[in-house]
Amino acid sequence: MKHIEIAEDLSRKIKETLSNSPISDFEHNIRALLQSAFTKMELVNREEFDVQTEILRRAQEKLAALEKKIESLDKQSK
Repeated sequence: MKHIEIAEDLSRKIKETLSNSPISDFEHNIRALLQSAFTKMELVNREEFDVQTEILRRAQEKLAALEKKIESLDKQSK
């Protein structure tokens, strides 16, 4: 149990030291740079991708059904 307390205390002290150092500014700047790059790439998150994939699947099903209907109507008119 003593080892866990020592490890937790050490971890807490490291976090405090890093949060007060230039490293935290560097991390913040890197995050901002990456966010900017991702925005310029017009990336979407996984949820939006899944929603658009489902919309596309339904549109493809409707298109296939309409193509069959047109084909059927074409045959009837001949």
